[in-house]
Amino acid sequence: MSKTILITGCSSGFGLEIARYFLARDWRVVATMRTPREDLLPRSERLRVLALDVTDADSIRRAVDEAGPIDVLVNNAGVGVLGALEGMSMEVIRDVFETNTFGTIAMTRAVLPQFRERRASVVVNVTSSVTLKSLPLLSIYTASKAAVNAFTESLAFELEQFGVRVALVLPGRAPETRFRENAQPRMQDGIPAPYAELAQSVYGGWESSETTRSIDVVEAVWRAANDPSSPMRIAAGADALALIDG
Repeated sequence: MSKTILITGCSSGFGLEIARYFLARDWRVVATMRTPREDLLPRSERLRVLALDVTDADSIRRAVDEAGPIDVLVNNAGVGVLGALEGMSMEVIRDVFETNTFGTIAMTRAVLPQFRERRASVVVNVTSSVTLKSLPLLSIYTASKAAVNAFTESLAFELEQFGVRVALVLPGRAPETRFRENAQPRMQDGIPAPYAELAQSVYGGWESSETTRSIDVVEAVWRAANDPSSPMRIAAGADALALIDG
C-alpha cells in the first residue's frame, strides 16, 4: 500500500516539484495551497489538492481532517522578505513569522496525535541555508527560518520515543523559486537610501554564486521521507553543501 504525504505550499517552487516527484513514484499526495489549482499537477487518483492557509487554525484543521491518515508531513510553505530592518514595518515582520515559523509549528502540532499513534511517521521542515551563514538584508527571513531549525532539532528528540522522525532540509539559493520577485510585495518602500550601496553589492554577489536546483531539494526531501538512516539535517544544493561541510 502506498504512503501518503501532505505538502504545504504547492502552488509553485519546491512544493510543486516535491508533489510531482512523489506522485510519479506511486505515493498518495495531498498537495495544499491557499488557492487550490488542480491544473498544476498531473491527473491521478492518488492526488488530492486541498485549500490550506497555514496561518489559519480552522484552515489547518479542515485540511488535516480532509487529508485522512498521513505518513509524511512536509512543511514547505513560506514567504520571503528582503530588505534592511530599518525599512520594514512590524506588521510585515509579524506576517513573515506567522507563515514561516508559526505556520510550521501549527501544522506539525496538528498531525502529531496521529503520528504518535502510528509510530512510523516523518516530519520534514524546509528552511534555508542562510541559517548556516547569515547574509545582509535577510535578517527577518533568516530569523524566521532559524527558529524552525531550533524547533526541529528539539522536536526530533521529543518525538524519538514515539518512532516519529523529524528532519530538516536546508536549500541553498534557488533562482527557480523567484525568491526576490515573490518577496517584492513585502519590501514596502524598497531598500532605504542609506542601504542602497550594500544592496547593490549583495545582489551582485548572488548573481555570481553557485545555486541550488529544485531537484536538489526534492531529492533531499525524498531521502528524509524514506531513509531512516539519513541525517536530521540535509543540505540541498552545492552552495548549501559547502556551508554545512564548512
